[in-house]
Amino acid sequence: MQKIPEAFKNSQPGSLLKTAIMGKTADLTAVQKAIIDTLRQEGKTQKEISERIGCSQSAVSRHLSGKSVGMKKCGRKHCTTRRGDWTLRKIVEKDRFQNLEDLQKQWTESGVETSRATVNRRVREMGYRCHIPQVKPHLNQKQRQKRLTWATEKQHWTVAQWSKVLFSNESKLCMSFGNQGVRVWRKTGQREMPKCLKSSVKYPQSVMVWGAMSAAGVGPLCFIKGRVNAVSYQEILEHFMLPSAEKLYGDEDFIFQHDLAPAHSSNTTGEWFTDHGITVLNWPANSPDLNPIENLWNIVKRKLRDARPNRKKNLYVALVKSVCEMNKHKHKHNTLDELKAAIEASWASITPQQCHRLIASMPRRIEAVISAKGFPTKY
Repeated sequence: MQKIPEAFKNSQPGSLLKTAIMGKTADLTAVQKAIIDTLRQEGKTQKEISERIGCSQSAVSRHLSGKSVGMKKCGRKHCTTRRGDWTLRKIVEKDRFQNLEDLQKQWTESGVETSRATVNRRVREMGYRCHIPQVKPHLNQKQRQKRLTWATEKQHWTVAQWSKVLFSNESKLCMSFGNQGVRVWRKTGQREMPKCLKSSVKYPQSVMVWGAMSAAGVGPLCFIKGRVNAVSYQEILEHFMLPSAEKLYGDEDFIFQHDLAPAHSSNTTGEWFTDHGITVLNWPANSPDLNPIENLWNIVKRKLRDARPNRKKNLYVALVKSVCEMNKHKHKHNTLDELKAAIEASWASITPQQCHRLIASMPRRIEAVISAKGFPTKY
């Protein structure tokens, strides 16, 4: 039960809130409504309550009956009806990727003649906002069902069981991260202003990297040259996966995880695991949200972005340093080597605590897949 403040208990009737307006059209404040509820619970009559807080008895009655309404608001009336707004909501929900012009066209075809500005206002009033969409792998019905079945089978796995899994994956890391999702504030006529332009790189420096992680930490990175086939993948397993397992598990048994890439699922790769006596975790297709190493790749990419000179001062310092180094060594920087060094430094900075937290999230990831009925999750 809500308590009435001491300062209000001893107040004279009608003097509690002198700003209150007597009459049917008065708006009750949140404080007045709370006091009405409290006094009613204490057994006070509507007349006693109205005298105490200084409003009309009918206002108290309307609040207690749930029929209380605010004063009539001023402003221009809506040019559309509730039915028309309901139609617009259905149009939006049918295809969330339509622009205002498409929405206006379909709304007009349904019988509502209005402007794009009105469409924008109505959509925003409904609570919709224009955002950059998250990108998730496409999942067909068969893949969703396999994800759901897999998650149901693993639903009761403990964090200790997941800690026995050595997770792995490849990732492409770039010097330039593209222009996706970048927006700029500019005025009319500033479209071509240099300060408002985002530079693009036609052929950005990039490397393909293989890595592995468990609850105990990360293993050594492997920088991949060219395409990965069954032969080259088995070399990665031999020279990088086995050392990772030895570092993270010692002589203990472990389960190896990788996705269903052709090089991973080839017959010769399967024979390699059999020959080495390594158990491989069955894995559903297109399921990066179930692999915690994806979060580590995001950490590395974020650190690479943060390390880029994105302010004028940092850019100037970087340019001066680059020129000095070029003059010193009489040759251009090998930016690919610099990228690799930055990746290795970022990877080495990942702590066992971070890895353990990610492994500890596996039960929640499983529940999320089950709740989503196999569709992509927030992870």
